[in-house]
Amino acid sequence: MAKKPRFFKPAKKSGQRQLPAKPIEAEILNFSHDLRGVARVEGKPVFIDNALPGERVRFRYTDRRTRFDEGRLVEVLEPADARCEPRCPHIDTCGGCSLQHLQPAVQITEKERILLDQLSRIGEVAVPEVLSPLTGNSFGYRRKARIGIRVQRQKKGGGAAKPGITFGFRAKRSNELVDIRECHVLDSAMAKQIPALRQLVASSEGRGHFTHLEVAVGDDAAALVLRHTRPLSDNDLQRWRQFAVDSGIHLYLQPGDIESTHRLWPESGDERLGYRLPEFDLELRFHPLDFVQVNFDINRQIVSRAVALLDPQPTERVLDLFCGLGNFTLPLARRAGQVVGVEGEGALTARAEENAAANGIGNVEFVTADLAEEIGDHRWAAQGFDKVLLDPPRAGAVEVLPQLVRLQPQRIVYVSCNPSTLARDAGELARLGYRLQKAGVMDMFPHTAHVESIAVFEPV
Repeated sequence: MAKKPRFFKPAKKSGQRQLPAKPIEAEILNFSHDLRGVARVEGKPVFIDNALPGERVRFRYTDRRTRFDEGRLVEVLEPADARCEPRCPHIDTCGGCSLQHLQPAVQITEKERILLDQLSRIGEVAVPEVLSPLTGNSFGYRRKARIGIRVQRQKKGGGAAKPGITFGFRAKRSNELVDIRECHVLDSAMAKQIPALRQLVASSEGRGHFTHLEVAVGDDAAALVLRHTRPLSDNDLQRWRQFAVDSGIHLYLQPGDIESTHRLWPESGDERLGYRLPEFDLELRFHPLDFVQVNFDINRQIVSRAVALLDPQPTERVLDLFCGLGNFTLPLARRAGQVVGVEGEGALTARAEENAAANGIGNVEFVTADLAEEIGDHRWAAQGFDKVLLDPPRAGAVEVLPQLVRLQPQRIVYVSCNPSTLARDAGELARLGYRLQKAGVMDMFPHTAHVESIAVFEPV
């Protein structure tokens, strides 16, 4: 296999450990928790980007620490059977996705292994039944993204050349941007616009005051939100409006905080995108800056699985905590007698109420509340709940669990975006009298080390 581009080691900082100048040869023994290859050099673990277990490689050190070191692949001497050719030319540096060199089927197998290991090691709980993985297309799946924009200022005396533009995603484990020319995980309708957007940014008079573009793609339309720190000139407004008209992409400007966001084109109509959940006869509408799941295909599968696992009945009350704009709440309301969705962000609660009304759902209530505080005294909790769905952020739900079990639900379904906090919370639920029944992974983010999972708990 051809050598990777040479890695230039940065100048040594005061107190930084000296890094070996020459590449080191090593055997990759296994994966780290973030699916980097792990070698041992003189008994010390080294985490190596883009390396796979079973391979013999040459790598360069990028960092040396007390307990472990880090490295970057230079050359694969003996490839693993699971290695495949990445589609993306930016795979060595871009942090948008890091596993295109690993076959997708092996990626999901490794994510399942990580989930089960975390549940056993951190939560000290066993999984009686492992659910089959939920998978979909591994390319063109990403409906939400943030593309950073940086202008390299020209040095004094540098002549009349235009300053360079960096247009792309953050580098691996860094806040630096990687300049991209293409992206294979971004939704294809938006990915094909990358060359035109790069050119549009480069030709804009105010490019030095652009910070990023938010990408949002719905089922029937796509949107871009340009974040800029100074007002756009008339020329720039005309350029960006013309791009929107020609491409059909909705265009928003964000000159300050989120409240300052406004649509430039089209000039009329609802400022919403949408996605459908056909199994439940639902369409959910969202603003381009709202939180929604990035992979709509997998999201549909997750919603279907979560509702099936919770199995709400027409006589039951169901609680959906961290409900967002109603992604799980409204499908649950199609099956349950009464559903309450609780969310900490008022804007999402308002969006959920809009979606309930638009879909003609009357057996649901949405509440804005801080879930770190006592919930048992609230009116909406007074009648109790038969079943609960949890979909917390990466930090998990440990603060709300003691209050939750006091409601004595018959079943809890927990959707997680972080296996370590799910494992911690599973251990806490076990101590509170709930036993883990089933768990499995869903490939929400193919070609990344991100592990999405779902678990079912019932009283002992």
